[in-house]
Amino acid sequence: MYLFPRLHLPQKAIGAAQAAGAAPDAYYALRLLQATGIVVVPGSGFGQAPGTYHFRCTILPQEDKIPAIISRFKEFHEKFMDEFRDVSRDEAPTGATIESGGD
Repeated sequence: MYLFPRLHLPQKAIGAAQAAGAAPDAYYALRLLQATGIVVVPGSGFGQAPGTYHFRCTILPQEDKIPAIISRFKEFHEKFMDEFRDVSRDEAPTGATIESGGD
C-alpha cells in the first residue's frame, strides 16, 4: 500500500531545509530516517505542485508491527513540528497536520 500525504510544514522548517541545502520535504524525510529508521521518499522527486510538500511511503511490515511504526512516526512528527513551530506573539500554537490526498 502506498501513501502520499501532504505535509504542512512551518516556515521555520522550510528555512532550516533551505539553510541545509535541501528541499523541505527531503529535509523532513532525512530527519525522520535519522530519528526513527523509517524511510520515506520526498515528494519533490515526483513533480509536486510548487509550494506543496509531500512524501511517499510504502507500508511493508508485518501487520502486528504496524502500530509500533505508526507510533514512532507520530512521535517524530509531533516533535519535529514543535521544534519548528511558527508562533507569532498574537497566535497560540496549533496542532501539526499531515493531510492525505492528491494535492
